[in-house]
Amino acid sequence: MTQYLDFEKPLAEIEGKAEELRALARANEEMDVSTEAKALDVKAEAMLKELYGSLTPWRKCQVARHPERPHCKDYIEELFTDYTPLAGDRNFADDLAVMGGLARFDDRPVVVIGHEKGADTKSRIERNFGMARPEGYRKAVRLMDLADRFDLPVITLVDTPGAYPGKGAEERGQSEAIARSTEKCLQIGVPLVSVIIGEGGSGGAVAFATANRVAMLEHSVYSVITPEGCASILWKDSEKMREAAEAMRLTADDLRRLGVTDRIITEPTGGAHRDRKKTLAAVRLNIAGMLDELSGKSAKELIKDRRRKYLEIGNKGLAA
Repeated sequence: MTQYLDFEKPLAEIEGKAEELRALARANEEMDVSTEAKALDVKAEAMLKELYGSLTPWRKCQVARHPERPHCKDYIEELFTDYTPLAGDRNFADDLAVMGGLARFDDRPVVVIGHEKGADTKSRIERNFGMARPEGYRKAVRLMDLADRFDLPVITLVDTPGAYPGKGAEERGQSEAIARSTEKCLQIGVPLVSVIIGEGGSGGAVAFATANRVAMLEHSVYSVITPEGCASILWKDSEKMREAAEAMRLTADDLRRLGVTDRIITEPTGGAHRDRKKTLAAVRLNIAGMLDELSGKSAKELIKDRRRKYLEIGNKGLAA
């Protein structure tokens, strides 16, 4: 059953009425409601296109957080073969908010790392809603070292509201772990490509996405802080998150103009959750394209390319 966002309530009413008609027809075979149901379907499709044709930044945040949106686990299961998860940071524990391991992408051996939010209440709690602790970032560093040693491309899938800010995480060196992961992204001499599949929040996202090539799904967001957090700091009122989202330039279009991201992956009308197979296929195509762009480059060239990309961020698009 589809979960509707606040701004989709009119759409929910139309699609609900169409489903009610079909349920009545199933209960009474003599009833023919096909014409009425089809008319409602056409109306719903037009409304869906209208709603998603002009999403505000805040609404894009809501779509990026949709609980039915494909998560890291879905991408790994669909896009990769021979996935062998590697657990733990060899220091403290394993962090279930971070998935990672060896796999094959289009029959090419790679290392894949990503944030996993969970799909139901139990898994969301186990995965800490995709908010990694220090051991998660140290696991990522270990996997990137492994990739560098064996000359394997690294693919990261980013979907986190931010790193976990709890007391235990701070005691175990959260900021240092994030910094080490970001540093490792800049040091490895293998292709590193990243896809923002939902939320790219704060340093917790940058620690995985300091890549040679960064792609964003059309309705994903990427920012230094959540709009609610920004509003709480600037206006002392988290309810001003809409104004914050407008000011933060966190959408894929904004970040493409600023050079933060390199590609925008078009989503199905209504968001990635409306057609998961189409979304997964589009991500596969773009990951393959980014890896092809980097093929044949030496370790020195890859490192230089990555550093140049981040030094040049903000030099273009500032007047937009």
